[in-house]
Amino acid sequence: MCPDDDHATAAPEQLLQQPLLQTLQRIVEAVGAADSTGEALRVLVTRVRTALEVDVCSMYLVMPGRERLVLMATEGLNQAAVGQVQLDFDEGLVGLVAQRAEPVNLDEAPAHARYKFFPETGEQRYHAFLGVPIIHRRRVLGVLVVQQRVSRSFDDGAVALLSTLAVQIAVAIRQAELSGETLRLLRGELPTDLIITGLGGSPGVGIGVGRVAYSQSDLDRIPDRQAADIGAEVLAFRQAVEAVREEMAAIRTRMVDVLPAEEQALFDAYTMMLASEHLIEGTAARIEEGSWAPAALRDTVRQYARAFEEMEDAYLRERASDIRDLGRRILAQLLSQVSSESPMPERTVLIGEDVSAAQLAEIPPERLVGVVSARGSSSSHVAILARALGIPAVMGAENLPVGRLEGQELVVDGYQGRLFIQPGPQVRREFERLAREERELSDGLNALAGEPALTPDGRLIPIYVNTGLLADVEPALKCGAEGVGLYRTEFPFMVRDRFPSEEAQVSTYRQMLSAFYPRPVTLRTLDIGGDKPLPYFPLSEDNPFLGWRGIRVTLDHPDIFLTQIRAMLRANAGLDNLRVLFPMISAVSELEEANRLLARAAEELREEGLVIPPPQVGVMVEVPSAVYLAESLARRVDYLSVGTNDLVQYLLAVDRNNSRVADLYRPLHPAVLQALRQAREGARRAGKPIYVCGEMASDPAAVILLLGMDYDGLSVSVAGLTRVKWVVRSFSTETARALTDEALKLEDPDRVRELLNDALVDAGLGGLVRAGKR
Repeated sequence: MCPDDDHATAAPEQLLQQPLLQTLQRIVEAVGAADSTGEALRVLVTRVRTALEVDVCSMYLVMPGRERLVLMATEGLNQAAVGQVQLDFDEGLVGLVAQRAEPVNLDEAPAHARYKFFPETGEQRYHAFLGVPIIHRRRVLGVLVVQQRVSRSFDDGAVALLSTLAVQIAVAIRQAELSGETLRLLRGELPTDLIITGLGGSPGVGIGVGRVAYSQSDLDRIPDRQAADIGAEVLAFRQAVEAVREEMAAIRTRMVDVLPAEEQALFDAYTMMLASEHLIEGTAARIEEGSWAPAALRDTVRQYARAFEEMEDAYLRERASDIRDLGRRILAQLLSQVSSESPMPERTVLIGEDVSAAQLAEIPPERLVGVVSARGSSSSHVAILARALGIPAVMGAENLPVGRLEGQELVVDGYQGRLFIQPGPQVRREFERLAREERELSDGLNALAGEPALTPDGRLIPIYVNTGLLADVEPALKCGAEGVGLYRTEFPFMVRDRFPSEEAQVSTYRQMLSAFYPRPVTLRTLDIGGDKPLPYFPLSEDNPFLGWRGIRVTLDHPDIFLTQIRAMLRANAGLDNLRVLFPMISAVSELEEANRLLARAAEELREEGLVIPPPQVGVMVEVPSAVYLAESLARRVDYLSVGTNDLVQYLLAVDRNNSRVADLYRPLHPAVLQALRQAREGARRAGKPIYVCGEMASDPAAVILLLGMDYDGLSVSVAGLTRVKWVVRSFSTETARALTDEALKLEDPDRVRELLNDALVDAGLGGLVRAGKR
């Protein structure tokens, strides 16, 4: 076909799609800018009705826990019917859409067998009907409906618009839980005993006061907070505005000879906005009502920007982005004058959209009682760190109203993945009881600290500790750790604003090696990338877990690798308890190159006159290729160590930080168990020991399997050390092997979990079942 024919064929489709995309974008932006969920629904039905030129647009939402729909917003029906009209999935055409979970498009709705007339809506007998389901993760959340008096079948453009809108707003509806108590929450009320659900990230119960972690460069993430001194806040805000005004004037002066006159007008527009009564006085008024200045600025900028976004003129709509830019500039000035930190609560629950390991580490451990993150999963790096610290954590709490939780009383249930906001007396008493039982269990297990991890039939299983913090040393030694099975060297890198020098690294590693001497200490080489970026070494990739991370980064930067290896070897001088561990090895060639660099670093130090004892060297088995290459890799090193966190992720193709697929992350999946057995057999053929340093080693149920597979040692979090020792001392090798053989025949991870939990209960370890993962 010739180019002219191609163009002629494509043009009608392009003409059809472009207005649709523009309309869709305008609606989504308007809904997203709404201050409350109620307003968002009203904006949605109004905009859709106008865009499609229909008589009625309505939104029905499903009541939580029931197959029942409620009219929540309408444009065209009687407003008094909102909240009153309700129908089950087997009632009416709206129920039919929810029941089928697919669009229903009718030109003669009254003629359909499922048609139901609701006189309280004040509706006439509308003929045309189009309803599309709002679905999130296979669950129908609501139905979006348009109706018209005339008899007509809605065209593909209308169906496409509504269907696409339904996809766009499904996540927002799920996050907001636009019904019942959550709806009231997002309208500004905080009922007692409100429950936000997520995923259990770290077991335990934490009762404390909310503290919001946020990026100071993100205006939208500024939390609500009361002004400590209204007069001082207003003054600081006006000074920040004046500083930005001077900044704009200085920029304009610099640009006089660079930009044409029409482009310089932009800075004049900024100056005019900075003099706007809406922006300046509106913010000051909010501060005088009691809000601290950053939150007052946030709300005013949102309102001001939304007013421009709703304008018909394209040029004026674009000014909304200028307003947000000004807001960020004022915020930066403001936070340099107004203290962004209120006093740290004695019992702090850290809350955030995406809590990072660095933010968690900023809270004094003695004050931190819980962590809750809107994103992430139980295998996220921050969840792993929380478990290492023994701090309860809830991850992937998608409907978390982060900005409203500063200073609120909270209960973190790390077992069930729940957050209770403003718990009532009965709820609080129940969780205080659970916390007391947890302390009693821990106190009881402390008696095992000095006992060896010896199975009833006399098999000794060394239990090491996973750590990245020097603060873990004393608790680990008190709990009877046999050494360090995994020291995450990236932590000292993450808390700095530059790469640590060789001398700084020597000091850190020496402290760890000396503290555990003569016990072995395993230092993993730098493992960044994935969910562990460095602020001064940005790694931006579309798929970071399958990208440039772990050994791939350090082999590409031998300067970083050699500096770290030299520091490790120097720190080991006179001690000889160092084990080096290479992460993310996926090929024999990578291991051979890493070994060559290790030998080179050792030779350099010997040339400098240092006595360098050769360390034991190991490889992490955490990608599928390493499972198949286990024997070949083991023949080139002293030991293997299975990192189950990543191994599960890669075997099951599940991003362990993505709460949307967190239910698919199953450590007891049959494929994972087969991989663990195969890796163990590869190490055995090579005559080398193999350990587990991933989170499965801290899971009481999984420990039974690892015993049954004859793994040579386990490395666990400090908080889980005595629990794992209890399991080891309760199961003979014969019993563990029999349970493992039975588990390997099962095809359902839930059945595997049930089998092992029953075994724990039968062995008198029922108290550990609650801490187990799914």
